[in-house]
Parts: sequence; structure tokens; C-alpha cells
Amino acid sequence: MGAQTPDYWYDAEALVPLWAAALAPLYEGVGALRRGLYRRGWLRSQRVEVPVVVVGNITAGGTGKTPLTIALVQRLRSAGYKPGVASRGYGREQAGSPRWIEADTPASLGGDEPVLIARKTGVPVRVDADRVAAARALIQAGCDVVISDDGLQHYRLARDIEIEVVDAQRRYGNGRLIPAGPLREPVQRAAACDFRVVNLGVDGRAEDVGFGHWPMRLDINQALPLVGGRERSLASFEGQRVHAVAGIAHPERFFQMLRQRHVAVVPHAFADHHEFVPADFEFASRLPLLMTEKDAVKCAGFAQPGQFSVPLLAELPEAFWVGLLDRLEQLRPR
Repeated sequence: MGAQTPDYWYDAEALVPLWAAALAPLYEGVGALRRGLYRRGWLRSQRVEVPVVVVGNITAGGTGKTPLTIALVQRLRSAGYKPGVASRGYGREQAGSPRWIEADTPASLGGDEPVLIARKTGVPVRVDADRVAAARALIQAGCDVVISDDGLQHYRLARDIEIEVVDAQRRYGNGRLIPAGPLREPVQRAAACDFRVVNLGVDGRAEDVGFGHWPMRLDINQALPLVGGRERSLASFEGQRVHAVAGIAHPERFFQMLRQRHVAVVPHAFADHHEFVPADFEFASRLPLLMTEKDAVKCAGFAQPGQFSVPLLAELPEAFWVGLLDRLEQLRPR
């Protein structure tokens, strides 16, 4: 189960606990040493035979990487590529064992995000703590481009394109490194990425995106039943009270998205990667239940009528895709 994000990470005026402030320099020192060893060649990144695209962030927690990864896979397929996804599979059982992820793989064995990617795209998905081994397995399976999901800090796998994703609301929080803040690496690290994507959510303004960044909107317009029944438009819930469930890094973003669609939300926030059980949904009132797709993959075994998942559709400017595909075309073997 993922931990709750400390309040002081995203509140510049909040007091950082002394223990966290004391440990942050140690975390920074270890990270700087590791990056330096790779930069000097004392630790070696390993290159594979096809282009590698990394989608990641420099903050802990969710920023919208999974919707972007799904959109990236779909766009590459439409452009004639055969993409595959390499992931660590955070929180899965038997984490030391590599595994192919299928649409029907239990989330407990594959990880919620890899299972969701497999269901939404149908491309090969490989989970392995060793991203190099995962990439090589994907190549053997016929993939001609590897997408490393949340692999920005996995320097052992050499990459050709880096895409950073940042949340427009929370950005880099208080600007401090773990555990004093949300940063996995210093803010300056983001400047080295080839593409920097800002997740605006549903109704964020593109003009708030800084120079050199690409805006990404997350559109929601459907509610898919977890068991039986027909899909509904999200508009059909307007003005109606619903239980909204989110076991993600930033649950409030999901609740806000529903409110922006004029749905009356009764919010239920859980820790990121929470392993749901039927008792989690024993609420005092019987209302429709809306949850994220990432949470829904963990509830298939005990889903009930009246429970729905809300798919996210990532939308980026056409110029982003043109630039990305142009970079990939330059990397293709002649």
C-alpha cells in the first residue's frame, strides 16, 4: 500500500519536521553520487537495439504519467510502430519475479498501472525491477520501441528520449528533496529532459504553461460499469450525489475533475496503490460509486452493480506529437 503524501511537501509555509530536514541532505548526497558515477562512466548505462522513451517525473507520487503513457502507445501504434512498455510494477506481489502483463492479470501480481496499460492498449507489457532485462524481453517479443514507465531515475537503462510530467497544481511542492519535500532529484534535473509536459487536468489553462513546456489536458466524459450494464455519459451524473473513490497519489485531483463536471462528490480518499477490499465500499448511503480506472482494476473480483470507473483521455497539442515522432524517426535504423 502506498503512503499518504505528507502535507508539508506541498505547503511552502508548513514546518518541515527536523528529522526530515536532517535526512534530506543524505538523500541528496546519495543521489548525486549515483548520477556522478553514471556520468563519469564508472557505472554504465546499457543500450538496447531499439529506441527507448522514458516517461517519468522528478517528484514522488502521481503526475499523470499513466494517461500519457497510454496516449503515447496509441499514437505510436497509429504511426506504424510496435511499442512495448517496461515497468517496475510498483506494489505487486512477487516483485522479484519478471512477468508479462495481460489484460486479465490480477493487479496484485502485475501492479495496478501495468495492468491498466495492458487493458487499454493491448501491447506487450513487461514488469521487472531490471528495466534493461524488461526492454530486452520486449524486443524479443517484436517491439521496435520501448516505453519505460516511471523510469526517469533508472539510469542503468540508456534512453534516447526523456519525457517529464509535472502536475500543474502542485508543481515541485516546497522544492526540497525527499523526505523534506517531494523531489526525487533536484529541480535542475528536469531541464535535461527532451519534452516537459504539464498536466492541466480537466479545465487548466494552457497559457499557464511556461515556455518550453507542453500542456496536457485530461478529458473525462464516460462512466464504465465495473460489472454488467451499459456505459453512461458522465453528464448523466450532473447534479447527482455520488461516492467518489480514489486510491491515487493526489485523490483531490480526481474529486475536482468530477466537481468540474457538476457531479456532487462524496469523497473517499485512500493511499496510493491501496489494495481494496469489499469493506472499503460499505458506505452509510447507497449512491452510485465512481472511481479511477487505476483503482477499478483492483476491484474486478468483488465489483457490484452501480460501481463505475471513469476513464481519462490525455490530450496534447499536435505539435508535441509531430516533434516526438520526428525525433523517433531520426533514431530509426536506416
